[in-house]
Amino acid sequence: MGWIGETVDSIKSIQIRQLFTQAISLGMIVTSALIIWKALMCVTGSESPVVVVLSGSMEPGFKRGDILFLHMSKDPIRAGEIVVFNVDGRDIPIVHRVIKVHERENTGEVDVLTKGDNNYGDDRLLYAEGQLWLHQHHIMGRAVGFLPYVGWVTIIMTEKPIIKYILIGALGLLVITSKD
Repeated sequence: MGWIGETVDSIKSIQIRQLFTQAISLGMIVTSALIIWKALMCVTGSESPVVVVLSGSMEPGFKRGDILFLHMSKDPIRAGEIVVFNVDGRDIPIVHRVIKVHERENTGEVDVLTKGDNNYGDDRLLYAEGQLWLHQHHIMGRAVGFLPYVGWVTIIMTEKPIIKYILIGALGLLVITSKD
């Protein structure tokens, strides 16, 4: 009958109680992942404690596909630090180095100017129209560590969604047909 026939027979033989148990197990896995993510957010002080480098603008330091670990502390940001920031009107965060820091005399707040290590000019063209500096609320966190190449899984699934659907389908089929 082959592998497909065995899989179909396995799905037909599933009892309601077994299906319910597997659904609860899957729910617990998803819930655990969300709890871990929220705990990382609390510990690091960053809204996104882990990000994937999506471009080559920070080479040779960080390459496309590297995963960065972020931390957001109360210490003022200094030139030379690598930060991840969001720009108004863009959904994807950007990873670049701080090249200039500007402290406002009236409030003492620090604004920063960034640049990709592999780019020729600063990031003012990436900022919202008329914006010359990044403010504190734009900064998501500072890079404190990285894992090389591990983020390629995310990049591949984003650029080729069919792979994501095949993987989700295969995992779902595996959960449904498992007898444990």
